[in-house]
This record gives sequence, structure tokens and C-alpha cells, in this order.
Amino acid sequence: MSDQHKAAARAVFEVWNSGELARLDALVAPNVVQHDPYDPNGCDGLEGMKRTIRLNHELFPDLHIAVQDQVAERDRVATRWTGSMTHAPTDKAVMITGITIDRLENGRSVEAWRSMDMLAMVRTIGAIAKS
Repeated sequence: MSDQHKAAARAVFEVWNSGELARLDALVAPNVVQHDPYDPNGCDGLEGMKRTIRLNHELFPDLHIAVQDQVAERDRVATRWTGSMTHAPTDKAVMITGITIDRLENGRSVEAWRSMDMLAMVRTIGAIAKS
């Protein structure tokens, strides 16, 4: 089961890369909860997740997330990832690292916790000054 859960979590990252939002219908429960303090759509289920991915593709059209490592146990998968992208409004290259923990039921993500280095990103794009 662990390999199946890892594959399901990786498939969601593939959607983040491709922007093929319709694929999420088979990978994510309609009432999924995304625990992410930076995601204003995190509590809006699958449709909120689709809005977040769409917005990220508008701001970072070349968004690419690479899975670096995964660990699975019972119904959870922890994924360590890196993202590389260009911020469209400033044309600045951005690198970000993060960890996502997915809880799966029947092969679909029903809950996820995400933590990422947003400080480095907002500094890179000039949203806050470097100290």
C-alpha cells in the first residue's frame, strides 16, 4: 500500500507541474482540506485546490516541482520537494523547498499539511526587503 500511496501523492505533484486540473478529480477527494497558512483556498476543498494551482500557474508559468524524497506509513505520505519557477511579474527565478504530508483514503488525498520556505521566495521576488 505504501508504494500506491506514494504514487498517488506524486501524481498530485505532477498536476501542479502540468496544470491539468481535471486529473485531480481522481486523485483528491472533493472535500479535501489543505492545511497551508499561505493558501487562501485551503479550506475550499477540491475546487479551492484547483483555484490555487491555477493562480500559481498565472504567477509562475514555468512552475516545476521535483519530488526529492518520500516516506509512507499507513494512510500518510510525507514528500520532501523543491520547486523552481520564474515569477512572471518580476521575471525573477525562484527556488523553494517544502514538505507535504498527505492523508489518503481509498487512494485519494483527503487532507494535506504543507510547509515551505515562503520567506526565501518573497525576498527573491522583492515583496519584502532582505535584512
